[in-house]
This record gives sequence, C-alpha cells and structure tokens, in this order.
Amino acid sequence: MNTLETTLAQLELSGIPSELSSKWKSLFIELQQYQSAAIAFSGGVDSSFLAYMAFLALGEHMVAITIQSALEPTGQVDLAANFAKTMGFKQVIIPYEQLQNPLFRTNPVERCYHCKTAILHTIWDYARNNNLQVVLEGQNADDQADYRPGRKAVQETGTFSPLANNGFTKAEIRWISKVLGLPIWDQPSSPCLASRFPYGVRITEQGLEQIARAEAFLHVQGFKSVRVRYHNDLARIEVMPDQLQKLLELRDEVVKHFKQIGFLYVSMDLQGYRQGSLNEGLNL
Repeated sequence: MNTLETTLAQLELSGIPSELSSKWKSLFIELQQYQSAAIAFSGGVDSSFLAYMAFLALGEHMVAITIQSALEPTGQVDLAANFAKTMGFKQVIIPYEQLQNPLFRTNPVERCYHCKTAILHTIWDYARNNNLQVVLEGQNADDQADYRPGRKAVQETGTFSPLANNGFTKAEIRWISKVLGLPIWDQPSSPCLASRFPYGVRITEQGLEQIARAEAFLHVQGFKSVRVRYHNDLARIEVMPDQLQKLLELRDEVVKHFKQIGFLYVSMDLQGYRQGSLNEGLNL
C-alpha cells in the first residue's frame, strides 16, 4: 500500500499539472477534515479512486460500503472486493434488492433517484450504527453535464461528493490512478444494469439476467466497452465505433447466443457506444 508521502512523491515525479495538483490537494484537505466516513463503493473507477483517497486521508476510520444486488454487471462485486483487499482498506458488502421497490421496478424517468435514495439510506443506516460521521459518494465533474436524477438523492440525504466538489473529471481521475498504479485506471465504466432499460420498460429479473449474459458474452469476444440495451424482445448492441465491423463479422455467433438467452431480435446501433444513450429522447 502506498503511504501518503509516497503518493505525494509519485504525483510530483509524474509532472502533474499545477491545476490538477491543486485539485488533488484540495480533495485531500476535504477528506482529512472528516473524523470518519463511509464510502459508497461500487468498484468502478470513481468510487475506487475516492475510497483509496479516503483511506490515505483517514486510515482505519473509513469503511467502503458495497451494495450487492442483481443490478451489478457480472463480476463487479468481485472487482470491488479485490481492489479493497489489494489496497488494504475495510469493505462491507450489504445485500439489497431494488426490485422489491415498485417505484424502481416500473422504471420511471426518475428511476435513479428512487434507487440512489434507497441505497444511500442503507449506507447512512450503517454509518450511524457504526459511528461514522459522513457518507461520501463518487460523482465526478463530468456527471454534471448528463441527466442524473441521483444527484437529488445525494443532496436530500446529506451525502457528500468530494470528486465533483473539487472539479475532478473522469480523465483526471484515470490519469492520477494510472500514476499511482491503481489497477482500476483503465477499467471501463460499468453502471448498473437498469441503465440498459428504456424508461417505462419494466425492469425484471429475467431481463437483467439476459443483459448480464449478453454483455458477458460480448466481453469474452473482445468488446471492452459495450452496452446491450433492452427493448423487450429486441436487443440493441452498442460497441465502440471502431469495433462495429468486428461485431458484424461475429454476427452469426452473436445472434445465436442472444437468441439462446431469450431475445427474438438482435440489432446493432450504428452510432456506437455512448454514455446516456437512453436519455437522448428526454425533453429536459
């Protein structure tokens, strides 16, 4: 595990830009002001970076809380557990079943608000029961540009977002993570599987399983950044634009697998992978 002094030395030797150095120091000062903290820790790039920074600042006075449910992409909880073990900080895994909440299951436009509210309340309950002062979560500055109803839940529950507060972009988080040797620096984004359902399409256990199996299959075929959007009987595949030809070349194998797991129709999105594609039709 890197010590604080080692971390500072690594960043200085890396030639970190002065603006980013200022952000990092400001982040660290903010984290040090807390007596203790619970970190909402999914194992993604942002929450992993935040958890590690909080560990450097607070040591044993921080706990990373991972919510385990059917919504996590295949292997995501294991990734989180491995990162926590490798870095040396405490992790607690709490099972939670979002599909029991009808406000979530019917998949309204504000689905993320209902989901994040319930999750943050769960983490706050743990924090209060274990005398932890605050709950921190990993939104970054880039998230402010997209439709993110979960931000309202963060505000209402009194949760803090240190990365966004200090202006960290995803690219900056990846850059520092790479310099520090954190294994998550180039990990693809992996939001919960509910984000594959267009608003208004009911979220079901069967649909979540189909998406998980479909994306796992595509990952094995070499597609690193991929989304399978769920349109009931139809699967709409998004891969990076430079991999569209590869997907076409694997057409027969992909169609066969997708039909085996329950889709009747298989389509390829010619625009390719992009974050928030299901928000494109919203009139906000």
